[in-house]
Amino acid sequence: MKTLTLFRHGKSGWDSPVSRDFDRPINERGCKGSRLIGEHARALDLHWDHVVSSPAVRCTETLDAFWDGYGRILHPNWDRRIYLASGATLLDVVHDLPDDDAEVMMCGHNPGLEDLALMLIPDIRGDELRDELEAKFPTASIAELQLDVEKWADIKEGGGRITRFIRPRDLDADLGPEQD
Repeated sequence: MKTLTLFRHGKSGWDSPVSRDFDRPINERGCKGSRLIGEHARALDLHWDHVVSSPAVRCTETLDAFWDGYGRILHPNWDRRIYLASGATLLDVVHDLPDDDAEVMMCGHNPGLEDLALMLIPDIRGDELRDELEAKFPTASIAELQLDVEKWADIKEGGGRITRFIRPRDLDADLGPEQD
């Protein structure tokens, strides 16, 4: 059994004067939401054997804020393939994960993360968590997927189930709803 936690970067600062999208930081709301999700993950006693992330500034800052709330730092593997990737490319990244690691967090961007989640979770009537994720995968939210495989490379479309979907606004009403 494998567990994949998809973590969308925190709300970014569109008003920041950067020359490249890659360098765009998160804003105060992004910091607060990411830290709050980290605190909640600590309270739930969530843990990961491996973290893989886009190296974009908004992902590095999201993880820094998350670690502040979580209470410990897990050193991610930076994978440039995650930056603005499609769901199909993200699935390739998942297939390359080390099989010794059963619980992995991936920090990245939309629409790719949402597309990957919807690709892996079958569309079953009455699956409220999937329906909520399909409606919107907000910034600084996490979606936890369970995958009944021994090897990451064996994951197929429709082969998972969503077990958690946590948005910052679920923890603090002042953090939602988003406009993006």
